[in-house]
Amino acid sequence: MSGDRPSPLVIERILRDRESIWQQIVAERDLNALTGRMLTSSAIALACYGAVLGFFHSPLMALTSALKLPLLFLVTLVICLPTLYLFNLVFGARLSVRQSLALVMVVITVTSMLAVAFAPISLFFLITANDYGFFKLLNVSILTLSALVGLRFLTSGMQVLNDHGLLAPEAANATVDGQASAPAPVQAVPAAVPAGPTPAAAPVAGQSAEPVAVPAGAAVAESTANGAVTTATAPAQVPAQVPTQWAGQPAGTSFPPGMLPPGYVAQRPWDGRTVRRGEPTQRPASMTLLYIWILLFGFVGTQLAWTLRPFFGDPGQDFSFFRSIDGNFYAEILRIIGNL
Repeated sequence: MSGDRPSPLVIERILRDRESIWQQIVAERDLNALTGRMLTSSAIALACYGAVLGFFHSPLMALTSALKLPLLFLVTLVICLPTLYLFNLVFGARLSVRQSLALVMVVITVTSMLAVAFAPISLFFLITANDYGFFKLLNVSILTLSALVGLRFLTSGMQVLNDHGLLAPEAANATVDGQASAPAPVQAVPAAVPAGPTPAAAPVAGQSAEPVAVPAGAAVAESTANGAVTTATAPAQVPAQVPTQWAGQPAGTSFPPGMLPPGYVAQRPWDGRTVRRGEPTQRPASMTLLYIWILLFGFVGTQLAWTLRPFFGDPGQDFSFFRSIDGNFYAEILRIIGNL
């Protein structure tokens, strides 16, 4: 499935063909349409799940929870999106606002669809185990699990953007041991290699052998550090003098045209990647800050949920659209666990 022929259900495309979603975000192709579809589908899914939560108290609470649960996620997005965008700008990433928004909307869409998939289970326990504390803890666990899976999609998407250089574009200008990198030339083979039909493999380093004729463009065996043998293509033009020592030969030794020196080991051309010697590849700063942003997103979302409560509605209290702001979400969860 390609990004040009999306699935009728955006969640199906995200789950089945997520690579096309990441590629579409990288290319910034039709992001407005994609984001609009994700916004619509997630709002509907969250409204359905919110209605299940509110039915514990009354139909009126179900209606208000259906309105407040999508509002919870969207307001959290509005609060946290500028931080994600500025984090990336500060550390040199090239994400646009639309790309950042699309990435976070993928998270919200996956979270909302997983939550609504759990709605029948939540409804089952609502009917068979009418316990307020247990019902709250069950649904908080469902939303937490769904959010963790959604955030896992965010890290996957950011990793794809990093592979395309949108998170660490300065990596292309990296240096090796503090010096500007340049393409490493293929090791010299004597000049004017004549064309011919039969390729010949170079002898392994350390064995005595005569120079071997190699036609231009022919495959040449290479010996690597771990003893494996691979092939490389012999270059058509090389210097007339071999600048390094080969199998004990004096420096500057020349060989007849079309010959490989004994013990020749071909060097592969530079592939554009530069790594400092002796240092492990480091995670881009944007990826590190992403995990910090995820924690921030979680804290903002949980505190906002506490501010917008009730979503369930205490059966011992009358209906109200909002409760007074006292305590906090985490203390309430600990209290519920203690009561259970």
